[in-house]
Amino acid sequence: MRAREPDHTGYVERKGVRLFYEIHGSGSQPMLFLPPWSIVHSRVYKAQLPYFSGRFRCITYDGRGNGRSDRPTDAAAYSLDNYVGDALAVMDETNAGPAILVGLSFGGMLACIFAAHHADRVKAAVLVGTSATIGPSYPYMSPSHFLSPKERFDGWDKYNRDYWLANYRDFAEHFVRNIFSEPHSTKQIEDAIGWANETTGAVLAKTVEARMLQPSFDVSEAMYRKIRCPLLVIHGDDDRIQPYGRAKAVAELTGAEFVTIAGGGHNVLSRYPAKANALIADFLDRKLGAAPKRRRSARRGKRVLYLSSPIGLGHGRRDLAISRALRQLHPELEVDWLAQDPVTRRLAANSERIHPLSARLASETRHIELESGEHDLHAFEALRRMDEVLIANFMVFQQAVEADCYDLVIADESWDVDHFWHEHPELKRAKLAWFTDFVGFVPMPEGGEREAFLTSDYNAEMIEHVEQHPNLRDRAIFVGDPEDIIPYRFGADLPEMREWIPRHFDFAGYIIGEHPTSFGPREELRRSLGYRPDERVCIVTVGGSGVGIHLINRILHSYPLVHAKLPELRMIVVTGPRIEPRALAAPAGVELRAFVPDLDRHLAACDLALVQGGLTTCMELTAAGTPFIYFPLKNHFEQNFHVAHRLDRYRAGTRMDFATATPDMIAAAMIATLGAPTRFKPVEAEGAARAARLIADLV
Repeated sequence: MRAREPDHTGYVERKGVRLFYEIHGSGSQPMLFLPPWSIVHSRVYKAQLPYFSGRFRCITYDGRGNGRSDRPTDAAAYSLDNYVGDALAVMDETNAGPAILVGLSFGGMLACIFAAHHADRVKAAVLVGTSATIGPSYPYMSPSHFLSPKERFDGWDKYNRDYWLANYRDFAEHFVRNIFSEPHSTKQIEDAIGWANETTGAVLAKTVEARMLQPSFDVSEAMYRKIRCPLLVIHGDDDRIQPYGRAKAVAELTGAEFVTIAGGGHNVLSRYPAKANALIADFLDRKLGAAPKRRRSARRGKRVLYLSSPIGLGHGRRDLAISRALRQLHPELEVDWLAQDPVTRRLAANSERIHPLSARLASETRHIELESGEHDLHAFEALRRMDEVLIANFMVFQQAVEADCYDLVIADESWDVDHFWHEHPELKRAKLAWFTDFVGFVPMPEGGEREAFLTSDYNAEMIEHVEQHPNLRDRAIFVGDPEDIIPYRFGADLPEMREWIPRHFDFAGYIIGEHPTSFGPREELRRSLGYRPDERVCIVTVGGSGVGIHLINRILHSYPLVHAKLPELRMIVVTGPRIEPRALAAPAGVELRAFVPDLDRHLAACDLALVQGGLTTCMELTAAGTPFIYFPLKNHFEQNFHVAHRLDRYRAGTRMDFATATPDMIAAAMIATLGAPTRFKPVEAEGAARAARLIADLV
């Protein structure tokens, strides 16, 4: 899922070549993202567009040779004159000028050409991993190396016309892996290889052949000396595509601000997007407008920005419990919530104050729904593919903490904040209390060696972050006890989870929004909720996303079979806020409800529940002693490993496999579970208070 869809798309045709462009945002100041080399297309700027479109009218287009633009077959079509002409045509078509220019790699050289020869069209320019006609170069990128016949193609000998025509895919992978020389770049490499394979070796060969054509304008050292607009140059000192010394030469001749990304490769916009976005925003604020000032609320209390994960409603319930307990310790505390639907519904119902920037958050729930199949959610891959959403939402968060002086950020599984603040500690603007109920990705067996490698790599990066910056989390709290940690390693040659996690986390015990012991006698609770003594109540609930619709439909088919043997059974299906009840074909006797704000009370009062494998709902049922059957989502590592381990420890729930569970089998399991005694281990009731005490001293 894209974090932000374009507001307008179109084509501009120039000399028979159609160029596809997009416009994001409606600000008065245009910001043009120039295309790099045609081995990629405009999606290379996906980490920048959602953020900058909140302030500028961002324009991007696919350079000829890739994406949705045409791929001419004549080498002359890829001349520097034509690339400059394309940019002018897009600017004219979109009424962009004078514009802020952002150019990655070849796009950086285009920005310099514009700043020198079309100065009236440029307000400021940002060059990232820039190419140039001056400064040192790598010998393996020379025309002679590209054209020379070879018998073997090892390493950079793959930068060769003959090899591209014979084995382009292998060259593309080699080239992309050298773009991202930084460790833990698996997702960026995967994206760029995909984009590279949208063009061909024959097309790219034409772009290199065209570099040997003399342009109609000066591109010598004198051109760079002509540049007068504000200029920012960002370059990694491990750039294997465009030498670091080349960028320094450009900066020296132009008087540009020069920022070195230590250890950075060629595309730091993708690999270090939070840092790159912050550098660009700061540069533009200083050069084109006053930087926003941090402000202090007129109220005198301590201020907290609370981030609650939208993946399931359980986080919202426990976070409300923690905030209430924290307010008991600090009555003057002011809490702003940066959250999204469906969590904001619960917050609004509890009269909590929702930060206005919440409206700009990209929907993580929607992304999860789009990633899901029939009771199947490959959670690890879904999180990897959420990278665009996560950086967009982190930048919204960063904007919030930089605009307001918060004393504390409480982040409940806000993976973006934890990742990017660890990656760039200088961006941290407040104390951080970090909550999670699991630590460590686990590969699903079907993923094979690839998934085992990827999960291990992600875990290794997290471990490195924490150990390199052990004090960045002012408090790290595991929602549970040490026994709830699964007995696994983080990966080959990585620590045991049960050995590493206790050294880096405090333990709050399990946190329940409101413990069932506070609901009063069960008979009175049932009566207050409208349940009769002579009926047996079964509740079906699948959480706050739309992933559970297939499970609901399967259970609905089992209801008549159970009702025939237990006519006193009353089934209530809570579809959640994102499943339309009218979309379900419910048999007679089944009640459908879209949203139940006090669902935890109903779960404590019912006789049986059928649920997914989400931790919060399963633990609420465990705490209430309610018999339940749970169906972990296929390929969902957290539900199949972390949650299942915890439920086994509490001796709670009957686990079923959705793939093999027929309506007959579900009906039989329902009847058997209703007739079996429960011997669940008690769930602690003071988790929220314990968590509040752990973070109270931070405010």
